[in-house]
Amino acid sequence: MAQNLADLFEHAVDAVPDRVAVIDAGTSYTFAAVEDRANRMARLLAEHGVGAGDHVGVHMHNDVDALVAFLASYKVRAAAVNVNHRYRVEEARHVYSDAGVTAVVTQPDHADVAHAAAIGVGATVLVTGPDLDATLASFPSDRAAVERRDDDRFLMYTGGTTGAPKGVIWHHSDIWRVLGGGIDFYSGELLADEWQQSRAAAESAAAGATQGMRFLMLPPLIHVSGLLPSLGALFSGNTVMYEPRFDAPSVWDVVARQEANILVITGDAMALPLIEELRRRADDGRPVVVPSLLAISSGAALFSPALKAQMLELLPTAAISDSIGSSETGFGGITVYSAGDTSFAATAYSGGPRVPAGRGATVIDDDGAPVEAPGEGWFAKTGYLPVGYLNDPEKTATIFRDHDGVRMVVSGDRARIDSDGTITLLGRGSQVVNTGGEKVFVEEVEGHLKSHPTVVDATVVGVPDDRFGHRVAAVVSVSGPDPDFVDLESHLRDRLAGYKIPCAYWVVDAVVRTPSGKPDYRWANDVAATSAPTHDRLHPAT
Repeated sequence: MAQNLADLFEHAVDAVPDRVAVIDAGTSYTFAAVEDRANRMARLLAEHGVGAGDHVGVHMHNDVDALVAFLASYKVRAAAVNVNHRYRVEEARHVYSDAGVTAVVTQPDHADVAHAAAIGVGATVLVTGPDLDATLASFPSDRAAVERRDDDRFLMYTGGTTGAPKGVIWHHSDIWRVLGGGIDFYSGELLADEWQQSRAAAESAAAGATQGMRFLMLPPLIHVSGLLPSLGALFSGNTVMYEPRFDAPSVWDVVARQEANILVITGDAMALPLIEELRRRADDGRPVVVPSLLAISSGAALFSPALKAQMLELLPTAAISDSIGSSETGFGGITVYSAGDTSFAATAYSGGPRVPAGRGATVIDDDGAPVEAPGEGWFAKTGYLPVGYLNDPEKTATIFRDHDGVRMVVSGDRARIDSDGTITLLGRGSQVVNTGGEKVFVEEVEGHLKSHPTVVDATVVGVPDDRFGHRVAAVVSVSGPDPDFVDLESHLRDRLAGYKIPCAYWVVDAVVRTPSGKPDYRWANDVAATSAPTHDRLHPAT
Protein backbone atom coordinates (compact mmCIF):
# COMPACT_ATOMS: atom_id res chain seq x y z
CA MET A 1 0.00 0.00 0.00
CA ALA A 2 1.08 3.58 -0.60
CA GLN A 3 1.21 6.72 1.50
CA ASN A 4 -1.69 7.94 -0.60
CA LEU A 5 -4.58 10.11 0.60
CA ALA A 6 -7.21 7.73 -0.81
CA ASP A 7 -5.56 4.71 0.82
CA LEU A 8 -5.25 6.52 4.15
CA PHE A 9 -8.97 7.27 4.15
CA GLU A 10 -9.77 3.68 3.22
CA HIS A 11 -7.66 2.43 6.14
CA ALA A 12 -9.85 4.51 8.47
CA VAL A 13 -13.03 3.15 6.84
CA ASP A 14 -11.81 -0.40 7.41
CA ALA A 15 -10.90 0.39 11.02
CA VAL A 16 -14.11 2.17 12.12
CA PRO A 17 -16.77 1.81 9.40
CA ASP A 18 -19.72 2.54 11.72
CA ARG A 19 -18.21 5.59 13.42
CA VAL A 20 -19.55 8.99 12.31
CA ALA A 21 -17.13 10.57 9.81
CA VAL A 22 -19.03 13.71 8.75
CA ILE A 23 -21.81 15.83 10.21
CA ASP A 24 -23.05 18.08 7.40
CA ALA A 25 -25.43 20.80 8.65
CA GLY A 26 -26.66 18.40 11.33
CA THR A 27 -26.90 15.25 9.18
CA SER A 28 -24.52 12.44 10.13
CA TYR A 29 -22.65 10.15 7.73
CA THR A 30 -20.65 7.14 8.86
CA PHE A 31 -17.24 6.30 7.41
CA ALA A 32 -18.91 3.48 5.46
CA ALA A 33 -21.51 5.88 4.02
CA VAL A 34 -18.91 8.43 2.90
CA GLU A 35 -16.86 5.60 1.39
CA ASP A 36 -19.93 4.27 -0.45
CA ARG A 37 -20.62 7.67 -2.06
CA ALA A 38 -16.95 8.34 -2.87
CA ASN A 39 -16.63 4.95 -4.60
CA ARG A 40 -19.71 5.60 -6.71
CA MET A 41 -18.47 9.08 -7.66
CA ALA A 42 -15.04 7.67 -8.50
CA ARG A 43 -16.68 5.26 -10.95
CA LEU A 44 -18.71 8.11 -12.45
CA LEU A 45 -15.56 10.17 -12.94
CA ALA A 46 -13.86 7.19 -14.58
CA GLU A 47 -16.82 6.80 -16.95
CA HIS A 48 -16.27 10.44 -18.00
CA GLY A 49 -12.67 9.68 -18.88
CA VAL A 50 -10.98 10.73 -15.64
CA GLY A 51 -7.94 8.66 -14.73
CA ALA A 52 -4.43 8.78 -13.36
CA GLY A 53 -2.81 12.18 -13.81
CA ASP A 54 -6.02 13.97 -14.83
CA HIS A 55 -7.39 17.00 -13.02
CA VAL A 56 -10.89 17.38 -11.52
CA GLY A 57 -12.22 20.79 -10.52
CA VAL A 58 -14.00 20.91 -7.16
CA HIS A 59 -16.04 24.13 -7.43
CA MET A 60 -17.97 23.88 -4.15
CA HIS A 61 -18.62 25.29 -0.72
CA ASN A 62 -18.31 23.08 2.35
CA ASP A 63 -20.56 20.03 2.52
CA VAL A 64 -20.22 16.26 2.48
CA ASP A 65 -20.27 16.10 -1.31
CA ALA A 66 -17.35 18.52 -1.57
CA LEU A 67 -15.33 16.15 0.60
CA VAL A 68 -16.56 13.20 -1.47
CA ALA A 69 -15.43 14.92 -4.70
CA PHE A 70 -11.89 15.27 -3.35
CA LEU A 71 -11.81 11.65 -2.16
CA ALA A 72 -13.29 10.31 -5.41
CA SER A 73 -10.64 12.13 -7.44
CA TYR A 74 -7.85 10.64 -5.32
CA LYS A 75 -9.38 7.19 -5.64
CA VAL A 76 -8.95 7.25 -9.45
CA ARG A 77 -5.46 8.80 -9.06
CA ALA A 78 -6.62 12.17 -10.40
CA ALA A 79 -5.69 15.47 -8.77
CA ALA A 80 -8.60 17.44 -7.35
CA VAL A 81 -8.35 21.14 -8.20
CA ASN A 82 -9.76 23.53 -5.60
CA VAL A 83 -11.89 26.27 -7.19
CA ASN A 84 -13.06 29.20 -5.08
CA HIS A 85 -16.86 29.08 -5.02
CA ARG A 86 -16.97 32.90 -5.03
CA TYR A 87 -15.27 33.12 -8.42
CA ARG A 88 -17.11 34.63 -11.32
CA VAL A 89 -16.92 33.13 -14.79
CA GLU A 90 -13.58 34.52 -15.96
CA GLU A 91 -11.87 33.76 -12.65
CA ALA A 92 -13.13 30.19 -12.67
CA ARG A 93 -12.23 29.77 -16.34
CA HIS A 94 -8.64 30.78 -15.57
CA VAL A 95 -8.30 27.92 -13.08
CA TYR A 96 -10.15 25.42 -15.28
CA SER A 97 -7.95 26.29 -18.24
CA ASP A 98 -4.65 26.57 -16.36
CA ALA A 99 -5.23 23.20 -14.71
CA GLY A 100 -6.67 21.60 -17.85
CA VAL A 101 -9.52 19.99 -15.90
CA THR A 102 -11.23 16.96 -17.40
CA ALA A 103 -14.31 17.29 -15.19
CA VAL A 104 -15.78 19.73 -12.68
CA VAL A 105 -17.97 18.85 -9.69
CA THR A 106 -20.13 21.71 -8.43
CA GLN A 107 -23.34 22.52 -6.57
CA PRO A 108 -26.56 24.03 -7.92
CA ASP A 109 -25.67 27.45 -6.47
CA HIS A 110 -22.54 27.58 -8.65
CA ALA A 111 -23.71 25.58 -11.66
CA ASP A 112 -24.30 28.57 -13.97
CA VAL A 113 -20.77 29.88 -13.38
CA ALA A 114 -19.26 26.41 -13.74
CA HIS A 115 -21.04 25.67 -17.03
CA ALA A 116 -20.08 29.05 -18.48
CA ALA A 117 -16.47 28.73 -17.30
CA ALA A 118 -16.17 25.26 -18.83
CA ILE A 119 -17.01 26.54 -22.33
CA GLY A 120 -13.93 26.13 -24.47
CA VAL A 121 -12.12 24.08 -21.80
CA GLY A 122 -13.79 20.82 -22.75
CA ALA A 123 -14.62 19.75 -19.19
CA THR A 124 -17.66 17.76 -18.12
CA VAL A 125 -19.65 19.55 -15.39
CA LEU A 126 -21.35 17.37 -12.76
CA VAL A 127 -23.88 19.13 -10.52
CA THR A 128 -24.82 17.66 -7.14
CA GLY A 129 -28.48 17.17 -6.31
CA PRO A 130 -31.26 14.64 -7.02
CA ASP A 131 -30.22 13.97 -10.63
CA LEU A 132 -26.63 13.21 -9.65
CA ASP A 133 -27.86 11.10 -6.71
CA ALA A 134 -29.90 8.97 -9.12
CA THR A 135 -26.90 8.59 -11.43
CA LEU A 136 -24.59 7.58 -8.58
CA ALA A 137 -27.09 5.00 -7.37
CA SER A 138 -26.61 3.11 -10.65
CA PHE A 139 -22.90 2.53 -9.96
CA PRO A 140 -21.44 -0.16 -7.70
CA SER A 141 -20.39 1.00 -4.25
CA ASP A 142 -17.40 -1.29 -3.83
CA ARG A 143 -13.83 -0.11 -4.33
CA ALA A 144 -12.45 -0.32 -7.81
CA ALA A 145 -9.12 -2.11 -8.09
CA VAL A 146 -6.64 0.75 -8.44
CA GLU A 147 -2.95 0.57 -7.51
CA ARG A 148 -2.14 3.99 -6.18
CA ARG A 149 1.32 5.48 -5.59
CA ASP A 150 3.14 7.66 -3.10
CA ASP A 151 3.90 10.13 -5.86
CA ASP A 152 0.34 10.56 -7.16
CA ARG A 153 -0.24 14.26 -7.74
CA PHE A 154 -1.89 16.49 -5.15
CA LEU A 155 -2.68 19.92 -6.58
CA MET A 156 -3.62 22.99 -4.54
CA TYR A 157 -4.27 26.38 -6.12
CA THR A 158 -3.16 29.39 -4.10
CA GLY A 159 -5.71 32.07 -3.31
CA GLY A 160 -4.43 34.69 -5.73
CA THR A 161 -4.73 37.64 -3.30
CA THR A 162 -2.00 39.53 -5.16
CA GLY A 163 -2.16 37.92 -8.59
CA ALA A 164 -3.65 35.07 -10.61
CA PRO A 165 -4.03 31.80 -8.66
CA LYS A 166 -1.19 29.31 -9.17
CA GLY A 167 -1.29 25.53 -8.85
CA VAL A 168 1.19 24.05 -6.37
CA ILE A 169 2.08 20.41 -7.10
CA TRP A 170 2.76 18.00 -4.23
CA HIS A 171 3.18 14.25 -4.05
CA HIS A 172 0.60 12.52 -1.85
CA SER A 173 3.20 11.10 0.53
CA ASP A 174 4.80 14.51 1.08
CA ILE A 175 1.57 16.43 1.70
CA TRP A 176 0.49 13.68 4.10
CA ARG A 177 3.73 13.99 6.02
CA VAL A 178 3.54 17.76 6.45
CA LEU A 179 -0.21 18.44 6.73
CA GLY A 180 -2.15 15.16 6.93
CA GLY A 181 -0.76 13.85 10.19
CA GLY A 182 2.17 11.87 8.78
CA ILE A 183 4.36 13.80 11.20
CA ASP A 184 3.06 14.53 14.69
CA PHE A 185 2.47 18.30 14.72
CA TYR A 186 3.56 18.71 18.33
CA SER A 187 6.43 16.24 18.78
CA GLY A 188 7.78 16.27 15.23
CA GLU A 189 7.91 12.46 15.26
CA LEU A 190 7.42 10.62 11.96
CA LEU A 191 4.52 8.14 11.98
CA ALA A 192 5.78 4.61 11.57
CA ASP A 193 3.63 3.82 8.52
CA GLU A 194 0.41 4.75 6.74
CA TRP A 195 -1.64 2.52 9.08
CA GLN A 196 -0.62 4.18 12.34
CA GLN A 197 -3.50 6.69 12.35
CA SER A 198 -6.19 4.13 11.52
CA ARG A 199 -4.59 1.57 13.84
CA ALA A 200 -5.00 3.98 16.76
CA ALA A 201 -8.66 4.49 15.77
CA ALA A 202 -9.24 0.73 15.70
CA GLU A 203 -7.61 0.32 19.10
CA SER A 204 -9.79 3.05 20.62
CA ALA A 205 -12.89 1.41 19.13
CA ALA A 206 -11.84 -1.97 20.54
CA ALA A 207 -11.51 -0.28 23.93
CA GLY A 208 -15.12 0.87 23.70
CA ALA A 209 -14.86 4.37 22.19
CA THR A 210 -17.81 4.93 19.86
CA GLN A 211 -16.43 8.18 18.45
CA GLY A 212 -13.21 10.10 18.11
CA MET A 213 -12.63 13.82 18.50
CA ARG A 214 -15.13 16.16 16.85
CA PHE A 215 -13.69 18.90 14.65
CA LEU A 216 -15.88 21.81 13.53
CA MET A 217 -14.15 22.91 10.31
CA LEU A 218 -14.90 26.53 9.46
CA PRO A 219 -12.24 27.26 6.77
CA PRO A 220 -13.34 26.37 3.24
CA LEU A 221 -12.38 22.97 1.85
CA ILE A 222 -11.12 24.77 -1.25
CA HIS A 223 -8.25 26.05 0.94
CA VAL A 224 -5.44 23.94 2.34
CA SER A 225 -6.35 25.09 5.87
CA GLY A 226 -9.75 23.41 5.52
CA LEU A 227 -9.00 20.35 3.40
CA LEU A 228 -5.89 18.92 5.05
CA PRO A 229 -7.10 19.24 8.67
CA SER A 230 -10.29 17.48 7.52
CA LEU A 231 -8.38 14.63 5.92
CA GLY A 232 -5.97 14.30 8.83
CA ALA A 233 -8.87 14.11 11.28
CA LEU A 234 -10.60 11.44 9.19
CA PHE A 235 -7.45 9.36 8.79
CA SER A 236 -7.43 9.01 12.60
CA GLY A 237 -11.10 8.02 12.84
CA ASN A 238 -12.32 11.40 14.04
CA THR A 239 -15.44 13.33 13.01
CA VAL A 240 -15.46 16.49 10.89
CA MET A 241 -18.41 18.88 10.91
CA TYR A 242 -19.36 21.31 8.15
CA GLU A 243 -21.79 24.20 7.99
CA PRO A 244 -22.94 25.80 4.70
CA ARG A 245 -21.60 29.23 5.65
CA PHE A 246 -19.73 31.00 8.44
CA ASP A 247 -22.12 32.63 10.90
CA ALA A 248 -20.75 33.38 14.37
CA PRO A 249 -23.98 32.88 16.37
CA SER A 250 -24.73 29.55 14.71
CA VAL A 251 -21.11 28.40 15.18
CA TRP A 252 -21.42 28.56 18.95
CA ASP A 253 -24.83 26.87 18.77
CA VAL A 254 -23.32 24.02 16.73
CA VAL A 255 -20.33 23.73 19.09
CA ALA A 256 -22.73 23.28 22.03
CA ARG A 257 -25.29 21.09 20.24
CA GLN A 258 -22.79 18.76 18.53
CA GLU A 259 -20.30 18.82 21.43
CA ALA A 260 -17.39 19.91 19.25
CA ASN A 261 -13.94 19.33 20.74
CA ILE A 262 -11.81 21.31 18.26
CA LEU A 263 -12.89 24.51 16.53
CA VAL A 264 -10.81 25.14 13.40
CA ILE A 265 -10.72 28.78 12.29
CA THR A 266 -8.75 31.11 10.03
CA GLY A 267 -7.16 33.88 12.09
CA ASP A 268 -8.72 37.21 12.98
CA ALA A 269 -11.32 37.09 10.20
CA MET A 270 -13.17 34.34 12.08
CA ALA A 271 -11.88 34.95 15.61
CA LEU A 272 -13.21 38.51 15.82
CA PRO A 273 -16.91 37.81 15.08
CA LEU A 274 -16.75 34.72 17.28
CA ILE A 275 -15.40 36.80 20.17
CA GLU A 276 -18.02 39.51 19.59
CA GLU A 277 -20.78 36.91 19.71
CA LEU A 278 -19.45 35.48 22.98
CA ARG A 279 -19.41 38.99 24.47
CA ARG A 280 -23.00 39.60 23.33
CA ARG A 281 -24.07 36.38 25.02
CA ALA A 282 -22.26 37.32 28.21
CA ASP A 283 -23.90 40.77 28.18
CA ASP A 284 -27.31 39.11 27.75
CA GLY A 285 -26.67 36.78 30.66
CA ARG A 286 -26.38 33.72 28.44
CA PRO A 287 -23.72 31.07 29.24
CA VAL A 288 -20.50 31.21 27.21
CA VAL A 289 -18.83 28.16 28.74
CA VAL A 290 -18.67 25.25 26.28
CA PRO A 291 -17.59 22.18 28.28
CA SER A 292 -16.79 20.01 25.25
CA LEU A 293 -14.46 22.53 23.59
CA LEU A 294 -10.82 21.68 24.19
CA ALA A 295 -9.06 23.90 21.65
CA ILE A 296 -9.40 26.58 18.99
CA SER A 297 -7.01 25.82 16.14
CA SER A 298 -6.00 28.60 13.74
CA GLY A 299 -3.77 28.68 10.69
CA ALA A 300 -3.16 30.29 7.29
CA ALA A 301 -3.82 33.87 8.44
CA LEU A 302 -2.84 36.27 11.19
CA PHE A 303 -4.39 35.54 14.59
CA SER A 304 -3.30 38.67 16.44
CA PRO A 305 -2.11 38.44 20.05
CA ALA A 306 -4.82 40.83 21.24
CA LEU A 307 -7.59 38.59 19.92
CA LYS A 308 -5.92 35.44 21.26
CA ALA A 309 -5.92 37.02 24.71
CA GLN A 310 -9.59 37.97 24.41
CA MET A 311 -10.56 34.48 23.27
CA LEU A 312 -8.74 32.87 26.19
CA GLU A 313 -10.33 35.34 28.60
CA LEU A 314 -13.78 34.27 27.42
CA LEU A 315 -12.94 30.55 27.15
CA PRO A 316 -10.33 29.95 29.87
CA THR A 317 -10.65 26.15 29.76
CA ALA A 318 -9.78 25.92 26.05
CA ALA A 319 -6.32 26.15 24.51
CA ILE A 320 -5.38 27.99 21.31
CA SER A 321 -3.06 26.50 18.73
CA ASP A 322 -1.67 28.90 16.13
CA SER A 323 0.23 27.41 13.20
CA ILE A 324 1.99 28.87 10.19
CA GLY A 325 2.25 27.48 6.70
CA SER A 326 1.11 27.89 3.12
CA SER A 327 0.30 25.92 -0.02
CA GLU A 328 4.02 26.08 -0.88
CA THR A 329 5.56 25.30 2.52
CA GLY A 330 2.99 23.07 4.16
CA PHE A 331 3.25 23.06 7.94
CA GLY A 332 5.85 25.52 9.25
CA GLY A 333 5.38 25.37 13.00
CA ILE A 334 2.84 25.60 15.80
CA THR A 335 2.53 27.33 19.17
CA VAL A 336 -0.04 26.48 21.84
CA TYR A 337 -1.41 29.07 24.27
CA SER A 338 -3.56 28.71 27.36
CA ALA A 339 -5.28 31.09 29.78
CA GLY A 340 -2.80 33.04 31.86
CA ASP A 341 -0.03 32.52 29.31
CA THR A 342 2.56 35.28 29.77
CA SER A 343 4.07 34.76 26.31
CA PHE A 344 1.57 37.24 24.88
CA ALA A 345 3.73 40.01 26.29
CA ALA A 346 6.65 38.66 24.26
CA THR A 347 4.72 38.35 21.00
CA ALA A 348 2.57 41.47 21.11
CA TYR A 349 5.31 43.72 19.78
CA SER A 350 5.49 41.93 16.45
CA GLY A 351 1.86 41.26 15.65
CA GLY A 352 2.89 38.14 13.72
CA PRO A 353 2.82 34.40 14.47
CA ARG A 354 5.71 33.09 16.54
CA VAL A 355 6.78 29.45 16.34
CA PRO A 356 9.79 27.34 17.29
CA ALA A 357 12.54 26.90 14.71
CA GLY A 358 13.12 23.35 13.53
CA ARG A 359 11.06 20.77 11.63
CA GLY A 360 12.69 22.30 8.54
CA ALA A 361 11.61 25.85 9.42
CA THR A 362 14.45 28.35 9.25
CA VAL A 363 15.34 31.95 8.37
CA ILE A 364 17.79 32.61 5.55
CA ASP A 365 19.53 35.63 4.04
CA ASP A 366 19.32 36.76 0.41
CA ASP A 367 21.98 34.20 -0.57
CA GLY A 368 20.21 31.26 1.07
CA ALA A 369 22.50 30.95 4.08
CA PRO A 370 20.95 30.54 7.57
CA VAL A 371 20.60 33.77 9.53
CA GLU A 372 22.31 33.78 12.90
CA ALA A 373 20.07 34.66 15.85
CA PRO A 374 19.04 37.29 16.53
CA GLY A 375 18.55 38.34 12.94
CA GLU A 376 16.07 39.01 10.16
CA GLY A 377 15.68 37.44 6.71
CA TRP A 378 13.34 35.23 4.70
CA PHE A 379 11.27 32.38 6.08
CA ALA A 380 12.30 29.11 4.43
CA LYS A 381 11.33 25.45 4.74
CA THR A 382 13.26 22.28 4.04
CA GLY A 383 12.24 18.64 4.28
CA TYR A 384 9.06 17.42 2.61
CA LEU A 385 8.32 19.96 -0.13
CA PRO A 386 6.20 20.42 -3.26
CA VAL A 387 7.42 19.53 -6.72
CA GLY A 388 6.81 23.12 -7.85
CA TYR A 389 4.21 25.24 -9.64
CA LEU A 390 2.03 23.84 -12.40
CA ASN A 391 2.89 25.31 -15.82
CA ASP A 392 5.36 27.80 -14.37
CA PRO A 393 9.00 26.63 -14.36
CA GLU A 394 10.27 30.20 -13.97
CA LYS A 395 8.27 30.79 -10.79
CA THR A 396 9.26 27.35 -9.55
CA ALA A 397 12.94 28.20 -9.94
CA THR A 398 12.40 31.44 -8.00
CA ILE A 399 10.61 29.95 -5.01
CA PHE A 400 12.20 26.48 -4.82
CA ARG A 401 15.96 26.75 -4.41
CA ASP A 402 19.03 24.72 -3.58
CA HIS A 403 21.64 25.91 -1.08
CA ASP A 404 24.68 23.73 -0.40
CA GLY A 405 22.79 20.72 -1.74
CA VAL A 406 19.70 21.34 0.39
CA ARG A 407 16.41 21.97 -1.41
CA MET A 408 14.20 24.59 0.21
CA VAL A 409 11.13 26.67 -0.48
CA VAL A 410 11.36 30.41 0.18
CA SER A 411 7.81 31.53 0.80
CA GLY A 412 8.26 35.28 0.36
CA ASP A 413 7.57 35.95 4.04
CA ARG A 414 9.98 38.09 5.99
CA ALA A 415 10.86 36.63 9.39
CA ARG A 416 13.05 37.16 12.41
CA ILE A 417 14.84 34.44 14.35
CA ASP A 418 15.40 35.30 18.00
CA SER A 419 18.03 34.18 20.48
CA ASP A 420 15.57 31.82 22.17
CA GLY A 421 15.26 29.82 18.93
CA THR A 422 11.86 31.05 17.85
CA ILE A 423 10.80 32.45 14.48
CA THR A 424 8.46 35.43 14.16
CA LEU A 425 6.80 36.09 10.81
CA LEU A 426 6.87 39.78 9.95
CA GLY A 427 4.78 39.77 6.80
CA ARG A 428 4.66 38.86 3.14
CA GLY A 429 7.58 40.37 1.25
CA SER A 430 5.26 41.21 -1.63
CA GLN A 431 3.16 43.25 0.79
CA VAL A 432 5.91 45.52 2.03
CA VAL A 433 5.57 49.30 1.94
CA ASN A 434 8.82 51.02 1.00
CA THR A 435 8.61 54.49 2.53
CA GLY A 436 11.70 56.64 2.07
CA GLY A 437 13.89 53.52 1.92
CA GLU A 438 12.42 52.01 5.10
CA LYS A 439 10.58 48.71 4.68
CA VAL A 440 7.31 48.29 6.55
CA PHE A 441 5.73 44.84 6.72
CA VAL A 442 2.01 45.34 6.72
CA GLU A 443 1.01 42.37 8.91
CA GLU A 444 3.06 43.79 11.76
CA VAL A 445 1.18 47.10 11.59
CA GLU A 446 -2.19 45.34 11.15
CA GLY A 447 -1.62 43.34 14.32
CA HIS A 448 -0.97 46.43 16.40
CA LEU A 449 -3.87 48.36 14.89
CA LYS A 450 -6.21 45.57 15.94
CA SER A 451 -4.90 45.69 19.48
CA HIS A 452 -6.54 49.13 19.87
CA PRO A 453 -9.96 48.77 21.55
CA THR A 454 -11.87 50.68 18.85
CA VAL A 455 -10.36 48.94 15.78
CA VAL A 456 -12.35 45.91 14.68
CA ASP A 457 -10.31 44.95 11.62
CA ALA A 458 -7.58 46.49 9.48
CA THR A 459 -5.72 46.11 6.21
CA VAL A 460 -2.54 48.13 5.69
CA VAL A 461 -1.38 49.33 2.25
CA GLY A 462 1.04 51.82 0.74
CA VAL A 463 -0.27 54.96 -0.95
CA PRO A 464 1.82 57.12 -3.33
CA ASP A 465 3.78 59.99 -1.83
CA ASP A 466 5.84 62.59 -3.75
CA ARG A 467 8.58 62.73 -1.13
CA PHE A 468 8.88 59.18 0.18
CA GLY A 469 7.60 57.16 -2.77
CA HIS A 470 4.91 55.60 -0.61
CA ARG A 471 3.52 56.17 2.84
CA VAL A 472 1.77 53.76 5.14
CA ALA A 473 -2.05 53.86 5.16
CA ALA A 474 -4.80 51.71 6.62
CA VAL A 475 -8.34 50.71 5.74
CA VAL A 476 -10.11 49.97 9.01
CA SER A 477 -13.48 49.06 10.44
CA VAL A 478 -14.24 50.32 13.93
CA SER A 479 -16.70 49.88 16.77
CA GLY A 480 -18.92 52.91 17.19
CA PRO A 481 -18.12 56.29 15.61
CA ASP A 482 -14.80 57.18 14.00
CA PRO A 483 -11.95 56.58 16.45
CA ASP A 484 -9.92 59.21 18.24
CA PHE A 485 -7.06 59.23 15.75
CA VAL A 486 -4.75 61.06 18.17
CA ASP A 487 -5.29 58.31 20.74
CA LEU A 488 -4.83 55.65 18.06
CA GLU A 489 -1.52 57.20 16.98
CA SER A 490 -0.36 57.37 20.60
CA HIS A 491 -1.26 53.68 20.99
CA LEU A 492 0.84 52.78 17.95
CA ARG A 493 3.80 54.97 18.90
CA ASP A 494 4.22 52.90 22.06
CA ARG A 495 4.62 49.83 19.89
CA LEU A 496 6.06 50.80 16.50
CA ALA A 497 8.77 52.96 15.01
CA GLY A 498 7.39 56.26 13.71
CA TYR A 499 7.84 55.44 10.02
CA LYS A 500 5.55 52.38 10.41
CA ILE A 501 2.58 54.35 11.73
CA PRO A 502 -0.19 54.96 9.16
CA CYS A 503 -0.46 58.54 7.93
CA ALA A 504 -3.96 58.12 6.51
CA TYR A 505 -7.04 56.06 7.35
CA TRP A 506 -10.10 55.00 5.43
CA VAL A 507 -12.91 53.95 7.77
CA VAL A 508 -15.28 51.40 6.17
CA ASP A 509 -18.28 49.43 7.43
CA ALA A 510 -16.43 46.13 7.04
CA VAL A 511 -12.94 45.18 5.90
CA VAL A 512 -13.17 42.78 2.97
CA ARG A 513 -11.25 39.52 3.15
CA THR A 514 -10.86 36.53 0.85
CA PRO A 515 -12.91 33.36 1.50
CA SER A 516 -9.88 31.88 3.28
CA GLY A 517 -9.80 34.83 5.69
CA LYS A 518 -6.73 36.55 4.30
CA PRO A 519 -6.59 40.30 3.67
CA ASP A 520 -7.81 41.37 0.24
CA TYR A 521 -5.08 43.88 -0.60
CA ARG A 522 -6.41 44.57 -4.07
CA TRP A 523 -9.71 45.69 -2.55
CA ALA A 524 -7.96 47.85 0.06
CA ASN A 525 -5.79 49.52 -2.59
CA ASP A 526 -8.91 50.26 -4.64
CA VAL A 527 -10.56 51.87 -1.61
CA ALA A 528 -7.51 54.08 -1.05
CA ALA A 529 -7.21 54.98 -4.73
CA THR A 530 -10.86 55.86 -5.36
CA SER A 531 -11.98 57.75 -2.24
CA ALA A 532 -10.77 60.45 0.11
CA PRO A 533 -9.33 59.32 3.45
CA THR A 534 -11.39 59.67 6.59
CA HIS A 535 -8.31 61.05 8.33
CA ASP A 536 -4.95 62.21 6.98
CA ARG A 537 -2.58 63.64 9.56
CA LEU A 538 -0.11 64.90 6.95
CA HIS A 539 -2.80 66.65 4.90
CA PRO A 540 -5.62 67.52 7.32
CA ALA A 541 -8.86 68.79 5.86
CA THR A 542 -9.33 72.55 6.11
